[in-house]
Amino acid sequence: MTTPPAAIKATGLRKAYGDKVVLDGIDLDIPAGTIFSLLGPNGAGKTTTVEILATLTDADAGHVHVAGHDITRNAAEVRAAISVTGQFSAVDNLLTGRENLIMMADLYHLGRSGGRARAAELLEQFDLVGAADKGALTYSGGMRRRLDLAMTLVGRPRIIFLDEPTTGLDPRSRHAMWGIIRGLVAEGVTVFLTTQYLEEADQLADRIAVLDHGSLVAEGTAEELKRRVPGSYIRLRFAETGHLEAAARMLDNVSRDEKSLALRVPTDGSVRSLRTLLDRLDDVSVEVDELTVHSPDLDDVFLALTDPSSAQKGSAR
Repeated sequence: MTTPPAAIKATGLRKAYGDKVVLDGIDLDIPAGTIFSLLGPNGAGKTTTVEILATLTDADAGHVHVAGHDITRNAAEVRAAISVTGQFSAVDNLLTGRENLIMMADLYHLGRSGGRARAAELLEQFDLVGAADKGALTYSGGMRRRLDLAMTLVGRPRIIFLDEPTTGLDPRSRHAMWGIIRGLVAEGVTVFLTTQYLEEADQLADRIAVLDHGSLVAEGTAEELKRRVPGSYIRLRFAETGHLEAAARMLDNVSRDEKSLALRVPTDGSVRSLRTLLDRLDDVSVEVDELTVHSPDLDDVFLALTDPSSAQKGSAR
């Protein structure tokens, strides 16, 4: 059985603007039907990566295939297979939601009946039926973002590039957009996501890559990336000073919080280490009033792997 080609595959991708190197030989291999998230500081090269993969900007070097097509030799085929939703809405405020979708259908030459049918389908899918014939200028931020994404789906793309799709949305609208994105992937669509919200990448992405100074400094699942960063600990809070003192004497490298009668114990984050700790305390009859486990999150990963001066250097995008 032949393995289908990756949705996106790049080798040695390079781009510079003058003497400023934006992408310094990055490699990507993104399976179809998955969500891939690219993280990085402002100026790390995320938008430039999207522009190259979407055939909007030429690379200086490297080989790239999107939807099985070479982006240089077969740019038209690539464009037919993809859709791009940028940071800023492409909605026409002078049109209604339905008219915006029909306009896109006309650009895809779907015909009058086909275009109206596709518009109705997307209005239903994106919960915009009630506002379909209202001017887009009256839409809330979340409604505009849903309409913007719906417009990019008129041509049934196989790959969608989402460049910070939930910027400016309130938490409820952001969660609604996450549900829509998950639904698209369940239908077989591949999503390439850039975002400033690390929780968004944690919630959605099958794999995450961290871009800094034009290089990929880490790649893996959210859990794999978190395990690369030290800092897991168990916080033990005690009801009595005596139990605190007994635990502190038997445990190594603990940090004390006398005011709250708590100890912070380093851990590797495994269930085994937690069980061992509790067994040791139980053996000497030390009672723990409250226990919490802290593990590094993607914020910790981001801060550990990226240079804080990245956003200050050059004009990389």
